[in-house]
Amino acid sequence: MAEALPDPLARLALFGRLLRDAGLRTGPDRLVDAAAALGCVDVARLDEVRDALRAVFVCRHEEVEVFDAAFDMFWSDPAATATAGAIPQRGRALPLDPLRAAVWAQALQLPSSQLHRGQEAPPVPVSSAGYSADELLRHRDFRDMTWEETLQVRRLLRQAPWRIAERRTRRRRADRRGGVDLRRTMRLAARHGGEAMHLARMRRRTARRPLVILCDVSGSMDRYSRQLLVFAHAVGHRQRVETFAFSTRLTRITHLLRRGDVDEALDHVAAQVHDIGGGTRIGAALHDFNRRWARRVLGHGAVVLLISDGWDRGDVDVLGAEMARLHRACHRLVWLNPLLGAQGYSPDTRGMQAALPYCDDFLAAHDVDALDRLGGLLASLPARAARGR
Repeated sequence: MAEALPDPLARLALFGRLLRDAGLRTGPDRLVDAAAALGCVDVARLDEVRDALRAVFVCRHEEVEVFDAAFDMFWSDPAATATAGAIPQRGRALPLDPLRAAVWAQALQLPSSQLHRGQEAPPVPVSSAGYSADELLRHRDFRDMTWEETLQVRRLLRQAPWRIAERRTRRRRADRRGGVDLRRTMRLAARHGGEAMHLARMRRRTARRPLVILCDVSGSMDRYSRQLLVFAHAVGHRQRVETFAFSTRLTRITHLLRRGDVDEALDHVAAQVHDIGGGTRIGAALHDFNRRWARRVLGHGAVVLLISDGWDRGDVDVLGAEMARLHRACHRLVWLNPLLGAQGYSPDTRGMQAALPYCDDFLAAHDVDALDRLGGLLASLPARAARGR
């Protein structure tokens, strides 16, 4: 592999692709920082290279093992690995898609078995105590899922019958029942010498309410945001949905999630949203949405889904003011918090305390069953918003 890529920058970029496939955030900014970090250490010493790259690519404690496994696999000597029969210092397997794992095994000249060595998560049983595998997955937390379970959950989300409740529009259509259509009645009467032979009737049309999704993709939401974007992708292929991602700033990703393949859509989202995995400024993101996008996407009685764990580094007064403005502009404001599914959770953070008074619904979003309950709520919304909701 070293002979094929003599350029150290090209080899570093390839290592970044491996980390991205393993679930770590690697953007152009981090690759630039990684190249600068390597310039500050002795690249002949593998331990210094490991520490320098780990400081750039690892943000949380749980990412350390994933990074070390990828580093040992990528920078190990294939000849030494084949002789020893194992990758040195490997403590766990990489969470790679099986097809991608085969590609990396061939590219790095490693046996495919090396990619899956270590403690593997137990597979989901076909049935247990009368429950099918799908039923078990519906109650499994997104953050605890293996790669195989994630693929099955994507299938469940795509098959879910998402349907938003309808509303009566101002437009009318001809109908046998309903109020009298005087204009059409007079036109028909003109054909019979001005005598009205029968009364034409009409009724108001119905249309589905538009849906707006604001998804938090900050570092604290990293375990959930990918599955929730899969949910947004699945809903967007059934009806009119506007989707936005935010961390330190707001980015419209509606056009990116319209791609048919969900993995391709998520890859484009990761490439376009440059603050994925960063801090959280919910109030600033809502301020941007209310000023730039609210009039464009909140018409016709839109329903807003705000997906976030409520950890906010911004001004809580700004968050409260922007939540109040958003609440007035939409038909219903639903806050989805993945942490709400954890036992003993209480929304005591300053951000949640500032936002909760303006939420019509506060629901969990940590598993498929919680999203199914959300679907039931959206399908049963009343035609009109309750006064003083």
